[in-house]
Amino acid sequence: MAPNIATARRVERVELLDVLRPRHRGMLATRRADGWPQLSPVTCGVDSEGRIVIATYPSRAKARNARRDRSVSLCAQSEDWSAEYVQVDGHADVLDLPDALEPLVEYYRAIAGEHPDWDAYRDAMRQQGKCLIRIAIDRWGPVATGGFPPELADADAR
Repeated sequence: MAPNIATARRVERVELLDVLRPRHRGMLATRRADGWPQLSPVTCGVDSEGRIVIATYPSRAKARNARRDRSVSLCAQSEDWSAEYVQVDGHADVLDLPDALEPLVEYYRAIAGEHPDWDAYRDAMRQQGKCLIRIAIDRWGPVATGGFPPELADADAR
């Protein structure tokens, strides 16, 4: 059986957004007040301006940390653990209600499509006191997959 070979391909921003749009699982890295990283598994989408969007609550560590230090990173992962992933670095803004309401609608659309009752959704967001983290993408790594380093797999084949 041939081993899975690790891949890493550099992409331009347009292709990066195409890679990110269907990937709604991510690990968000923010910085605690003491400088240590804080990781949060998140559901994420891409808004119409090409920013990564994450719905959360204002009291969550990720929101508090992003308010204090806007530099964040996100590893966007595929549903399949061995499929493509990419790390994105950027600057976060945290939007609170009422300013977050329509961006939360866009967040939902990016992840799940149309809601059967937008008024009920908006009411739920208000009742839950949700906020939205928006990440402007500054840089990104290669779109990668795990596996054997190509040079080791090639050596094995010899």
